[in-house]
Amino acid sequence: MSDDETPTPTATPTTPSVTFTPNTSEKIQSAVHSLSSIVNPSLTITSTTTPLSILNEPEIYSQIATLLRNPNSGSGDNNLCRWLYDTFQSNVPDLQLNVIRFLPIIAGVYLSRVADRKPQAGFEAVLLALYAYETTSRAGESVTVTIPDMSHPSVYHESKSTINKNNATELNVSVLSPSLEPHGTVRSTRRARIVGVALELFYSKISQFTIASKIDFCNFCKIWAGEDGDMYKDFEDDDLEDNDDDDNNGDEVEDVEEEKQEKSGVNKRGRVSMPWELLQPVLRILGHCLLGPNNKDTMLFEAASEACRCLFARAMHDVNPKAILPMRSLLRLSKNVDVDEFDPTEPPKTNIISL
Repeated sequence: MSDDETPTPTATPTTPSVTFTPNTSEKIQSAVHSLSSIVNPSLTITSTTTPLSILNEPEIYSQIATLLRNPNSGSGDNNLCRWLYDTFQSNVPDLQLNVIRFLPIIAGVYLSRVADRKPQAGFEAVLLALYAYETTSRAGESVTVTIPDMSHPSVYHESKSTINKNNATELNVSVLSPSLEPHGTVRSTRRARIVGVALELFYSKISQFTIASKIDFCNFCKIWAGEDGDMYKDFEDDDLEDNDDDDNNGDEVEDVEEEKQEKSGVNKRGRVSMPWELLQPVLRILGHCLLGPNNKDTMLFEAASEACRCLFARAMHDVNPKAILPMRSLLRLSKNVDVDEFDPTEPPKTNIISL
């Protein structure tokens, strides 16, 4: 019997899944017990308790979201930030999803407090853990996409013009996300990149999150923009064409006056810089909220539409052509989507079973 068991210990260390077999349940139970000491409601631990059941519990999400928004949250000795960091480092996929779900609140509160120059070592530790995870999974490589060369004819069509045989067809490669370098600290020059990579990780798993997390992200986008998008509430393509050329300056002046008189600078408080490395994943997430499978939810669709209007107003205010074009496209798409549109592919809901 000892001869039969000798090969098995030599084979198990070579497989990375060995850490997920016996220790996974222990890590889950430990994380759940630690969380029960942080949040108020007592969690009943049973044999069927899973991280996904905790992830989908509205009361637990609401309490953690409230704690993350507290004025003293994000410090280095914060118990919740320590739990989020340790839980993500457990390498259990379900537990990692539980942490990534709260990324919109973590990033939103963190960026909104940057101007206050308060230490946020707890938030930065969680963001660096997400950044390191994405860097390792991508091996530091950039994410690219190949775009067809429009100067060459399609293989499905005949070309009347002669093609120079000496000119080889070059692939047009567009970089969606540049290469990653390991970082151990968050500096002002790296902040947007680190948060942007964390948002890219959130977007890659966005289909597994509930609507509440996506609504929180849209709400923080409005705070980051620092602009009121009500002026684009009745957005029309033709009207925007005219307003861009003739009335843009007047609208911006009226918007500034309205903010000064009615909002008293409230919108400007959480305003953050929006470089392209941070704005690009924001656009992808908003596009999912507007056009994804959950766009039938009225609250999510309205929150995403309002976030797009605020970010578009910010792009117009900053005269950022690189941001104006995609934000303008999202506004057009949001106007063409009918939340209550009837889908003929969906089976009718009825209590009668037809055989």
